[in-house]
This record gives sequence, C-alpha cells and structure tokens, in this order.
Amino acid sequence: MKNIIFYLFILLQTFSYSQVKKNGKPLSEEELKEVDTLVKPEEILFESSTLACKCIDSIPAINKSTKEKSIQIRKCIDDQVIAYQSAVKLSLIVYTEPTDSLNISINVNPESKEYKKYYYEIERDLMDNCSSLKNLIGSNDVEGKNSFSKNPDAIDAYNDGLKWLNANDYEKALPYFQKAVEIDANFAFAWDNLGIIHRNLGNYKEAIKAYKKSIDINEINRTPLQNLALVYMFQEKYKKAIRTYKKLGKINEDNPEVFYGIGNAYKNLEEYEKSLDNMCKAYNLYISQNSPYRTDAEKIINILYKKMKSDGKENRFKEILKSNNINY
Repeated sequence: MKNIIFYLFILLQTFSYSQVKKNGKPLSEEELKEVDTLVKPEEILFESSTLACKCIDSIPAINKSTKEKSIQIRKCIDDQVIAYQSAVKLSLIVYTEPTDSLNISINVNPESKEYKKYYYEIERDLMDNCSSLKNLIGSNDVEGKNSFSKNPDAIDAYNDGLKWLNANDYEKALPYFQKAVEIDANFAFAWDNLGIIHRNLGNYKEAIKAYKKSIDINEINRTPLQNLALVYMFQEKYKKAIRTYKKLGKINEDNPEVFYGIGNAYKNLEEYEKSLDNMCKAYNLYISQNSPYRTDAEKIINILYKKMKSDGKENRFKEILKSNNINY
C-alpha cells in the first residue's frame, strides 16, 4: 500500500504540472521535458518487479510443494499489480490525453484480461531479471531422513557455502560443500548443491556423480533427478534426458518440468510435433499452478510455430494446440 500511495503522489504531481497553463498557454517544450523525466512506465515496471522480487526472495523453499510456492509467488506479484496498473494509467493520461479532470479506472479482478495483462508484464520481467524466482521454483527440496546432517561442522560448512551459492559465486561456494560431504557423506542437500555448482562450472561428470549420490541417499527428493536430466541436456544427450524426465514423471505426475524438459529435448532432436505436444502439456500445468515458468513454455511454443510453419505444418501445429485445449 505504501508504494501505491508513493506512485499516486508522484504521478498526481506530474499530472498537475502537465495541466498548468502560464498566462493561458500550455507549458513550454522544455517544461514538458522536465515533467517527462519524472515517471516512465518502464521505470514503474522496474520498481514493481524489484519489490516483487524482494518478496519472493523471502519465501522459504524447504518442504513446500510447487503449489504452495506458486501461491506465495502469486501473492508477491498481486501485491504490486494494483500499484503498477495505477501508475501506468496515470502516466498514460499525463503524456497522451491531458484533460481538465483526472478519471481512471483500476481493474482489481484477478480473472480479468486487463488485470492479467499487468500481472503477466511483472511476471515476465521477474523471469528475465529475478534470480530468486527461478531459484525458488527450481527447488524441489523435500526433507527426508538424510536431507540434512546432524553434524554441526557439516551444517556450518553447508551454511557458509549457501552464502556464496546465493550470490552465484560458484568457485567460492565449492570448497564449503565439498567439506560438508567430506564430514557427512549422507548429507543429501549438500550433494544437491555440489551438483548445482559443478553444473554451473561446466564440470558435468562431477555434477552427475553428485546428483546420483543424492538420489541414492534420499529417493524422495526430486531435485537431483530433475537436475540430472538438465545436465544430460547440457551434454546434448537428449535421449538420456528424456528417459530421466520420464522417470521423474513416474514419481511426480503433475510436475510441468517433466513435460517442459521432454519437449525441449525433442525440440533439439528436431521432432517438433512431439516437442509441441509436451510443451503444451507443460504450459497448461504452469497455468493451473500459477507458475511464472508459463512464459518459458510460451517462448518455446512460438519457436515451434516458426519451425513447423517453415516446414509446411502450420495446420498440424494448430491441431496439436487444439488437442491440448489451447486456442491458436
């Protein structure tokens, strides 16, 4: 609410300046330029997205289902939609339709097309710029018997490593997680993070070893299995990736990452129809779960449309969308 008041205050000030006439004449170009620098829609989006990202960064990931995380992410975005919508509409009136009175309509219905427009704009910006969002959604950590260590030295090393991992400094994080698993070889979450670090450093063989170790220790944790498939994708071992995603699908049927991963693998194998069908399934699941990864599925579907259109299969593209209840 504070940021809503802030936006309205700034924009109303801007609006009043744009309406002022000196000696019955409109403001000069120089005066209007000065006003124009006060607020821009892209700057408002940046502010709203930044606040939503900070909110998402505070959401704990451990022992939360995909649905639970999506609900909390949605709340973080919803908290910014009204402010963003209000500010954009005010700025548009200021710069495109100056009037003697200020009348704007703010849509607060989350199911309306207009509300979703503003919601999705913030969501897309977060997907491009908020690492906390991807880190939260990408985490499938469910605590099991061996998820955490009971050894205080191993936990200290793990927590020290997390500081560098969250800062995306993988080289500095590496020795801490290595130390954690040396102290406690059954520390599953430490193995998970060790795999993430090796993957980001391009040490794919070491990443695979770490993920497989985590799977052996804690079978209910889906994260290493999903990340293992991702490493196979980086190695361009697409058939292995598909088999791994399908294995994940057997224990987690409603995980859209399964269909997204399989669809992406088939895209790289140039089997576009199979890719599209899986990507549509991923898209529908993302929508039902209010997941921001919907935007990633949209991008791939657009790429597949161009590929299939160039191959003369535009009608087949439409048929596959229709079979998945997606309007063309």
